[in-house]
Amino acid sequence: MLSAKSLFEEILDNDESFRLFCSIAASGESQGGWENARIAALVPETERALAPKITRHGADEDKHGRIFNALLKKRHLEPVPVPPETDYTMLLEKHGIGLAHDKLKSDEPLTVQDIVTYLSHSRVTEQRASEQMELLRKHFADHPDIGRAIKMISGDEDNHLAYCHEELLRFAAAGHGRAIQRTLRECALAEIRIYRDVSLAVMAHMGRILGWPRAKSAVLAAGIHAVYAYERVVGWRRMVSLKMPKRRDALGGPATSAPEFA
Repeated sequence: MLSAKSLFEEILDNDESFRLFCSIAASGESQGGWENARIAALVPETERALAPKITRHGADEDKHGRIFNALLKKRHLEPVPVPPETDYTMLLEKHGIGLAHDKLKSDEPLTVQDIVTYLSHSRVTEQRASEQMELLRKHFADHPDIGRAIKMISGDEDNHLAYCHEELLRFAAAGHGRAIQRTLRECALAEIRIYRDVSLAVMAHMGRILGWPRAKSAVLAAGIHAVYAYERVVGWRRMVSLKMPKRRDALGGPATSAPEFA
């Protein structure tokens, strides 16, 4: 029977598929770390109080990248190049989700609207990250090799999502509510399409590595398309709602260090 748990167990048990999985994850997290670090450096003067939280966000993402690379090292594996069609973070940037890298590479301060856009986009992508890590946590929290890493990353992603909710509500109260809702909707509809395409690409690569029969690959592809159809009709709405989180000031302290993997 196909299930999220059985699929990930299959990927985990094979060195080549595990190597691709961790390489994709490490690359995306490291890219997110760079983006947040640049945003923190370019925060406008009126929002400088937000810079330490953005810095913490970036530090967490960098830590996640190191964790995935440490998991590879533990199994005496080297990272592999990330196929472009599986690079979720870069595809988001290519399609205008998040602040353009040309802007982040300059020394021109960002505007308040740029920060609102950044937070809106983060709210959507952190929803996805939080849900994915919660799924892994549900099935693998007690796994001897990856359980500790999954629990740490899952907790961080929940903090990131809480931070986005709280800060966006603050900006909404300051008069940016209409722009926030428009940006959230546009980003959510684009993200679900990119997530579908990346999921199909990742499963295609995993299928070739693991030698999946054509019928199994077809069932998985149909499932990915079904999820997209649901998200296109109604599921995207979970990504655009805002409510005050139970975790207040979730990024108010320093980032926690990455665990050591023997």
